[in-house]
Amino acid sequence: MDEIKFGTSGWRGIIAKDFTFANARIVIRAIGEQLIAAGRASAGVLVGHDNRFMGEDFSRDAVGVLAAAGIRSWLCREGVPTPVIAFEILRRRAAGGVNFTASHNPPHYNGIKFSPAWGGPALPETTHDLEARICRLQNGTPVDAMDYSQAIAKGWVEEIDPRSFYLERLRQLVDVGVIAAAGIRVAFNPLYGVGQGYLDRVLREAGVAVSVVNNRRDPSFGGHAPEPSAEVMKDFVDLVRGDEGIALGVATDGDADRYGIIDGDGSFIEPNYILPLLLDYLIRRRGLKNAVARSVATSHFVDAVARSHGVEVYETPVGFKYIGELIRDGKILLGGEESAGLTMAGHVPEKDGILACLLVVEMVAREGKSLKELLADLYRRVGGYFTRRINIHLTGALQQSFQEKLAFPPAALAGKKIDRLVTLDGSKFLFADGTWILYRLSGTEPVVRVYIEAFSPEELERMAGEAASFISEG
Repeated sequence: MDEIKFGTSGWRGIIAKDFTFANARIVIRAIGEQLIAAGRASAGVLVGHDNRFMGEDFSRDAVGVLAAAGIRSWLCREGVPTPVIAFEILRRRAAGGVNFTASHNPPHYNGIKFSPAWGGPALPETTHDLEARICRLQNGTPVDAMDYSQAIAKGWVEEIDPRSFYLERLRQLVDVGVIAAAGIRVAFNPLYGVGQGYLDRVLREAGVAVSVVNNRRDPSFGGHAPEPSAEVMKDFVDLVRGDEGIALGVATDGDADRYGIIDGDGSFIEPNYILPLLLDYLIRRRGLKNAVARSVATSHFVDAVARSHGVEVYETPVGFKYIGELIRDGKILLGGEESAGLTMAGHVPEKDGILACLLVVEMVAREGKSLKELLADLYRRVGGYFTRRINIHLTGALQQSFQEKLAFPPAALAGKKIDRLVTLDGSKFLFADGTWILYRLSGTEPVVRVYIEAFSPEELERMAGEAASFISEG
């Protein structure tokens, strides 16, 4: 039997191949055993699912596994965003939460995200313990589960709708009055995921005109991975570009923890630019001030904005769990990753695509400018930053030679002397002029992810070529 391993955001597998009821039962049982061992089981567990194939069946089976282990649970009646699970864990002071989701992965995947009592993604010490428990269970007898109707009848499971409390929190964090007063129209694309009925509801109840597409359940997600990227959302980009009345297009992924932003002219605005824009906005216009956190792979544009306002920057490994810790501990105002994860102080220590979209809408409404205009203003104040990520597949000898290169890094790269090497997560080469290149090996496939940042498009192009050549050259 294949090992069940947790990545940066839970365990994922192909439905009917890796992701089976038998394997899901093992993972849920391991979570239950961990909570029992920690003395937390009596606090109960949140269980939900996104819009993927058989999500209800997996979640109902899961609460049966928990019931058989003597653990009570709250089961979300409908598909639920991951940040809502996080919020409800904190509100109910639960022992943790489980969401059956593969986030932005293709439709033939499903997964399990486990959030412990503090509401953020499980930290490595938690997932390592789970993996050890899973391994023992894989080599033991099949895991039992109480029948769902029996679990309900005996009071082990309570069906809930967590929507209202979460939406009220959003109304506290986002100035919907400002949005409504601006009279702008917003387009929203939930990509057939569970963001529908959340983001659009907040705006509509405030009197904002919202045009929504792909707002029905479709386990195939329209034939694409539910990822809010320019490549996946070409039709949505065309919609926003073709309608002069739409000021902004916003999107969420399958479980609504990631976001995608399209300016009124149809330009896709990368998360690397959204994070510094929001940091500047929250400090300058909202009067909020605290440190900011970004992952090692995220643009230093954030750092430039932070310096301009005199606030500290925390650099974290890739994985939102590390940013979540800083939110939990009250150390930062805002935290985000280039992979479209973001949250803010006073909210959940988990990425929230719904909140991110609403904050961007508020910013555009209050400033009365497009995102490209706001970005140009920020460039004038702190300088321009240009980023790129490329994936390079490594095969055989090339993989070995590349790892040897990283073990003995060069003195110079891309025609520049290396000023500093950061090995927080991967190998990040920092140059004296502020540009950088990061090499980060994938933990699941023979791929190296290369991140490059420069101060002009031309320099970015040159550095990207040099960064790729460093891998392929003998």
